[in-house]
Amino acid sequence: MTQMNFSSFFQGKAFEYLQQALRLALDEDGQDLTSDALFSPEVMAEAEIVAKEQTLVAGLPLTFMILDMVQEHCGQGTTLLADEGSLVEPGTIVATIKAPARVILKAERVILNYICHLSGVANLTKTYVERMGETSTRLLDTRKTLPGLRHAEKYAVLLGGGKNHRMDLEQMLMLKDNHIDRAGGITPAVQALRAAYSPCPPIEVECRTPDEVQEAASLSVTRIMLDNMPISKLQKVLSLIPEGIETEVSGGVNLETITAIAQAGPDFVSVGRLTHSAPAADYSMRIRIA
Repeated sequence: MTQMNFSSFFQGKAFEYLQQALRLALDEDGQDLTSDALFSPEVMAEAEIVAKEQTLVAGLPLTFMILDMVQEHCGQGTTLLADEGSLVEPGTIVATIKAPARVILKAERVILNYICHLSGVANLTKTYVERMGETSTRLLDTRKTLPGLRHAEKYAVLLGGGKNHRMDLEQMLMLKDNHIDRAGGITPAVQALRAAYSPCPPIEVECRTPDEVQEAASLSVTRIMLDNMPISKLQKVLSLIPEGIETEVSGGVNLETITAIAQAGPDFVSVGRLTHSAPAADYSMRIRIA
């Protein structure tokens, strides 16, 4: 399990995007007409967020932000009882909340949606990391994230022991088959990127054959990706890539294949399903009206 500082990760654009996503989630729910009709603003409530299965904890600090968005300063009544990235057992109370009943009931589903999803991403990441064993290969996420939740999901990957690939299309320039075919080959494609940007961001080239690997290596690109390469050929093709150029394997990676791929020795393995297919962790909120 990995612990990290929530505030350190969510800064600048990452924090802005997170705020936008939280506000949208609350707006989607509209006004809680049921609770507003049955509870006056003065009625207080207490709540506990409970893990209903063994799970990593991810996204708990969002509770403060969501409650404050519903009503200013209501997040102050929240106490977090588990660290981000910690492993908790079924029945563990991970947070308590004291706030107006209307506020808690309005925020309940949004809080749980985030915590359940992000903890699920962390859990699946942890499972992949464990399957990789004692190899030096590192697990990467991808851009296959839910719209608007990229930073939140990539934060959860870190809590599960994975690493982040590029956050956006600007951090690393990735040449895929469409780019390469359009440019007329790997060499002219790399040359075009280096001519277009100064300084040029790191370049990663997706390679489909040993010949493409050797061509990309001759250009001293930052990273070479072997996409959907049969496991039986991985070690031989990886040996064609000199030290100083990072190696990444992608495509066809699942819990059944990850061990063998990691043992072949690439620097990185990227797995889209960490974010797009992670099962939600099971949490509930117990609410007691004062």
